[in-house]
Amino acid sequence: MNTASTGGGGLPGPRWLTEEEQRVWRAYLHATTLFEDHLDRQLQRDAGMPHIYYGLLVQLSQAPRRRKRMTELAIDAKITRSRLSHAVARLEKSGWVHREDCPSDKRGQNAVLTEEGLAVLERTAPGHVEAVRQAMFDRLSPEQVGQLGEIMKTMAEGLQPQDSGADLPWLR
Repeated sequence: MNTASTGGGGLPGPRWLTEEEQRVWRAYLHATTLFEDHLDRQLQRDAGMPHIYYGLLVQLSQAPRRRKRMTELAIDAKITRSRLSHAVARLEKSGWVHREDCPSDKRGQNAVLTEEGLAVLERTAPGHVEAVRQAMFDRLSPEQVGQLGEIMKTMAEGLQPQDSGADLPWLR
């Protein structure tokens, strides 16, 4: 496609991807979809939970006193508060998390990782790290690992909203 074309009214048209950019974009989508599926299947098999739930347990395990405000947890996980509430309800049903009122804000709640949740995380972590290692790091050279790290850092920095009033799903 001609990237210099104009749309109606003399406005610049879309900057279409080159053939090489299209190839890279499709490879990225294909790889990330397969990678997420690989991790989900491993975690479902080993712990009966999807990858997103595992990520929530990890965040709670690393938080002071293994607790985090629900709003902060939603922001860190990049999911809506509604989706987080549903996930935490499922984790509560499994006995891995419980909610408590936030002492500093009567409207807020904390999610707290239980001893049982910590035990599940400790049992599951070795298989999960092996799945990550096998799917990603064992396939890349040390140079490629460094390059991928720099690429992901650059992308994340460019996508990180600078405006605290941005309309982001996890802030709703």
